[in-house]
Amino acid sequence: MAGEPALTHLDEQGHARMVDVSAKATTVREATARGRVAMLPATLALIVEGRIPKGDVLAVARVAGIMAAKRTPDLIPLCHPLPLSAVEVSLTPDHEASTVEVEATVRTAAPTGVEMEALTAVSVAALTVYDMCKAAERSIRIDAVRLVAKSGGKSGDFRAE
Repeated sequence: MAGEPALTHLDEQGHARMVDVSAKATTVREATARGRVAMLPATLALIVEGRIPKGDVLAVARVAGIMAAKRTPDLIPLCHPLPLSAVEVSLTPDHEASTVEVEATVRTAAPTGVEMEALTAVSVAALTVYDMCKAAERSIRIDAVRLVAKSGGKSGDFRAE
């Protein structure tokens, strides 16, 4: 349809393909994603007090998120392997909402962006919180995983409202 963006991950026959980014300029790119892990107040207290038997939930989830960002092309089909300059993952308990807020920021100097790496970092960090706490509570929810900002590249900057 007129006015719709072209599907870049499909060839002329409709087959999946990796986009050729070799002609694109290498620029500094950054993306930030967020999500949350919702749980009962008692489960959050166990995390904060360090009483989850599997260990320090927030520290392990932070490392898992960093590792996941680095492995994104192994997990998401057609993602380019990128030289990541930095991966920052934070997990912040919110006692009022009974959640752990997860945020990841990923940076690179490359011809394509790092949105998928930031989203993957948040998702795996949240999954790690679930895995480490599932014996205490099976009803933990992972919510609102989304891109909140990106900069660099031809499409410019984006900030979620």
